[in-house]
Amino acid sequence: MTTKITEKNISNLSNAGVQWQSPKTANFTAVAGEGYFVNTSGGAFTMTMPASPVIGDTISVSMITAGNNLTIARNGNNIDGAASDTSLGSDGDAKTFVYVNASEGFKTITSTVADTFVEATGGTTTTAGNYKIHIFNSSSNFVVSGVSNTAADNEVSYLVVAGGGAGGVGCSGGGGGAGGYREGISSVDCYSGSPTAATSGITVSAQTYPITVGAGGSGISPYTSPSHPAPSSGTSGSNSTFATITSAGGGKGGGQPGPSGSSVNGSAGGSGGGGSHYNGAAGSGNTPPVSPSQGNAGFQSQPGTGPAPSDSGGAGGGATAAGTPGSTSHAGGAGATSSISGSAVARAGGGGGSNRCGGSSSDTAGGAGGGGRGGYGSRPNPCAQGTGQAGSANTGGGGGGGKANSPASSNRPYGGSGSGGSGVVLIRYKYQS
Repeated sequence: MTTKITEKNISNLSNAGVQWQSPKTANFTAVAGEGYFVNTSGGAFTMTMPASPVIGDTISVSMITAGNNLTIARNGNNIDGAASDTSLGSDGDAKTFVYVNASEGFKTITSTVADTFVEATGGTTTTAGNYKIHIFNSSSNFVVSGVSNTAADNEVSYLVVAGGGAGGVGCSGGGGGAGGYREGISSVDCYSGSPTAATSGITVSAQTYPITVGAGGSGISPYTSPSHPAPSSGTSGSNSTFATITSAGGGKGGGQPGPSGSSVNGSAGGSGGGGSHYNGAAGSGNTPPVSPSQGNAGFQSQPGTGPAPSDSGGAGGGATAAGTPGSTSHAGGAGATSSISGSAVARAGGGGGSNRCGGSSSDTAGGAGGGGRGGYGSRPNPCAQGTGQAGSANTGGGGGGGKANSPASSNRPYGGSGSGGSGVVLIRYKYQS
């Protein structure tokens, strides 16, 4: 039985047999009834359609190895009713054409368009399953050279952590606040994010995105002073940025009053710094305010109302908790844990406040996520532990507060304070399926 080919039943020809040929790597002219595998890895070339087709002539073409475009030249005949050529460009692209008439020309009856994905460079790259991660430990550019043909796959997850604030120095200096912590999880991603992560990412396009990784605040070196003439407040951390996201630097911890604008109060920031001895107040967190919150407040100093180590500097705030408010424990606020990099990593812990008299390292511990330990140790003898530790690099951890290493004297030694840890930016997206 013979079936007449009409415009109504022509779509049934999608399964019509064609004779597949060996892969093509250079210009050629198609022949009716044949299928062609094409490999453009060596350069672009052209498949020219037949010049004098008849109704029902069928031609199939499949891109098996891409790299360059295959032009499908119409050779005087329309393609899908238009007097213009068409092309294939990605691995897996395939089309089957059947000639209909002079007006329609070669009609596309099957078309497979391979998935494309975001293509980008910048930072240090790694992968986790079908996702690529760019890690920026210093300022640079995230350069998007190609986007996906599936709109949802152009949404990237991000983590932007600012530099942590430095600790202050005093009889008992305050810990620095962690750098602001902002995370967003793409709707097509499924890793375990922090409890403060936003439920959407950022949609990217083909362009260059400047990345700023904030420096940690600078701590104070140990010094000797009878009346605190040296600066005793470190500096706050610096902002980190990606696209529309800015995370604020962590606030510095309070220090002994003195010249150069030193203040007993902790400063506001992504997370706030702790207050120093002499009734220093805590700095506010989530400053400027964003939602979800980027951090927490520090804690005020503890007055000397009980036995050592009750008289202490307040701890810096962390991404998920304020500075510890205990009378003997002055640990920095806890940071946040995320698996955006493919494994669980804590970042943005607050710096520990220092203990004026005695105590132990656990009393002044930095917050989980890179916070630096505060100074501690007995007096009247000078103690090597009186200097606060720095926040860990590329975590945004706050620096630990430093303390006086002996009672008041004509040459009173002070331990230094820890610098804040530098920030980090991570970007994650689907790059294969």
